[in-house]
Amino acid sequence: MTGTHRNGSGNDRKTKEAEILIIGAAIIDVLVRPAGEEVFRTGSFPAEDICMSVGADALNEATVLARLGKTVRLVTVIGDDRAGEYLLAHCRREGILLMDDCIQKDLATGINVVLVAEDGKRSFLTNARGSLRRLCLKDIPLPFPDPVKIVCFASIFVFPQIGARELQSIFAQAKSQNKIVCADMTKCKNRETLEEMAEAFSYIDYLLPNDEEAMLLTGKETAALAAEAILETGVGNVVVKCGKSGCLVMNRKESYMVPAREGVMCVDTTGAGDSFAAGFIFALSKGCTLRECAEYGNECGAKAVSVMGAAQWL
Repeated sequence: MTGTHRNGSGNDRKTKEAEILIIGAAIIDVLVRPAGEEVFRTGSFPAEDICMSVGADALNEATVLARLGKTVRLVTVIGDDRAGEYLLAHCRREGILLMDDCIQKDLATGINVVLVAEDGKRSFLTNARGSLRRLCLKDIPLPFPDPVKIVCFASIFVFPQIGARELQSIFAQAKSQNKIVCADMTKCKNRETLEEMAEAFSYIDYLLPNDEEAMLLTGKETAALAAEAILETGVGNVVVKCGKSGCLVMNRKESYMVPAREGVMCVDTTGAGDSFAAGFIFALSKGCTLRECAEYGNECGAKAVSVMGAAQWL
């Protein structure tokens, strides 16, 4: 499957209605590679690469989808500051539609410092007072716009004020409007349990955790057992991202592994899961089969890890 990279063609989509709505965070990433402990001993270290890019799950997904040619609406909150201006300019350039009230004057736009090790694994320095975790239920337009066909909540467990009850409201509203509901997640941060999330999960058509996130939430020792447990909540399809092994696809009728692309050199894993999710959703919007969606997700994730920064491979 191929998408169309339409960089700089944002104006082409400004008059179109969004087919896909992405809910979640939008920040700036400052990436340093390689970053090791020696800097704390020496006081200075010559990094190979230091760069700045847009980041956070929702903006990463929206950026990839927009560059593949989709008209996307991003639901997020951004501060009224220079960092926020940078994100707004990015969205205008890429043709990503924003809500009119996404700018909040009492908020600082989130900026993450991403320390990338030699093997591509990352550690983060985050601004606890920034916009990264500040989205609330009132910031989400309910009911959803009619032209939207797919609603994706980009990361469950990111926002302290959007818990199981709020997610249930969001997902139930989407299903009442016959939207396809997708969701990604991060590690549960406050000892949330699968039982607590079950009712909200029951409205999800496609849940896209990685293996570590799925096992932590369910308490299971393998991705397969975790996926089985999640399916019991009523999720339609569980697609578990398993890194270099590919992804595990499971529903009530079938279960299979989709192998990862071979021969990929891992430079930076930042945003790889977001690129997978965007690729999966892109294929889904094209009417592809579940296996084809997973294959294209793997392809996008593989391309993402081969370059520095999230959403920089297109």
